[in-house]
Amino acid sequence: MVIVDDAGDGSAIATAAILRSDGVAAEALEGGFAAWLAGGWPTVSLAHLPPRHDDGRTWWVTRARPKVDRIACPWLIRRFVDPDARFLFVAPGEVLTVAAQKQAEPFDVADQRVFWSHRDERCTFDVMVEAFGLDGHEPLVRLAAIVRGADTDQLDLVPEAAGLLAISLGLSRIHSDDHAQLEAGMPIYDALYRWCRDAQGEKHNWSSHQPARGKVSA
Repeated sequence: MVIVDDAGDGSAIATAAILRSDGVAAEALEGGFAAWLAGGWPTVSLAHLPPRHDDGRTWWVTRARPKVDRIACPWLIRRFVDPDARFLFVAPGEVLTVAAQKQAEPFDVADQRVFWSHRDERCTFDVMVEAFGLDGHEPLVRLAAIVRGADTDQLDLVPEAAGLLAISLGLSRIHSDDHAQLEAGMPIYDALYRWCRDAQGEKHNWSSHQPARGKVSA
């Protein structure tokens, strides 16, 4: 766990120490939230966050048999908005019914009443990046172009779009269970995000690279 306070020199340090005494791996974020902002790291706008259920989680519903957008959007939500978000996959004609019955937020549905869906040339992932205030975070903007290219069949938009489409179609053939496919897709987007964030300038060579040790990496 990473504990955050305003400046990194107050309650976060004590809280992290208490957690470690209980056997929890915990550290305080150096410099706190002020350092996070100064470093240009993303913050999330909650203006469009759906209400939480009694279980403390946001619930979302979309069409079954996901390919690109319906894996990319849950990844974005779980990694940047609500790590415990629940996702329901149903037949296309049942999305709005289930949304109303279970107060789940519908997304990636071809219906003008749905906020989270394609707009012009943009896919649902683009809409979420913007609506959650994450469009100032350049790695996510780069990733959005890859997702858009793969999801809207604009494979010439960026070179990586064709690769993401191929991987997405392969995952959909491997997994008959939508939730298993979502879990398998999460590390794919983790890797793409890290490439967008800090590996674009690296070329394939004989060198080996490992994640940095001994510090918290955002």
